[in-house]
Amino acid sequence: MPTLKAGLLQVTLFQQNCLFLWDEETKAATVIDPGGEVDRIREAIDAQQLAVEKILLTHGHIDHAGGAAELAEALGVTIEGPHEADAFLLDGLPEAGAEFGMNDARVVAPDRWLSEGDRVEFGPFGFDVLHCPGHTPGHVVFIDASSKFAVLGDVLFKGSIGRTDFPYGDHDALIDAIKTKLLPLDDDVTFFCGHGPPSTIGEERRTNPFLA
Repeated sequence: MPTLKAGLLQVTLFQQNCLFLWDEETKAATVIDPGGEVDRIREAIDAQQLAVEKILLTHGHIDHAGGAAELAEALGVTIEGPHEADAFLLDGLPEAGAEFGMNDARVVAPDRWLSEGDRVEFGPFGFDVLHCPGHTPGHVVFIDASSKFAVLGDVLFKGSIGRTDFPYGDHDALIDAIKTKLLPLDDDVTFFCGHGPPSTIGEERRTNPFLA
């Protein structure tokens, strides 16, 4: 039975969780949301001797996608995600980066846009894709029900939820996505999010003040 391993590296001034998932035996891996500091990300990949097969993006914000084009080019891998509704954010990454001194951010043109019901695979693992708009219009999350593991980006955090105070943000859509797509998952599903520590679906259902 393959063993899914996970590690994270906080990158950029936003302390964003760049996530590494890999198969313990073969080292087949994916990198999720390489927001920047690509040299540090590559050092982490080399330290674990990972064989990265693709990059996955949950959404198009600079702190999640700012290093994706550079890393994909360096590793010779493809980029999958987010949903095409975030294309305007990926097109605007150089400008967004310049606002925060992240001058190496490039436009990202994913090799594959993702939609509700798609699957993404690396090594022996497969994750179901759910479209969870609100924080951004094209935000997606990755769910592996068999491993009781999920990657939720900036949709749901330990004790909080994603910001929606952007011109394109939609609080009602975010809450609807959380309540109809994430909270029905089992209590013991562990999730990693874009910032801060991991949590479980059950813990957030019981204690998250934004979901009361």
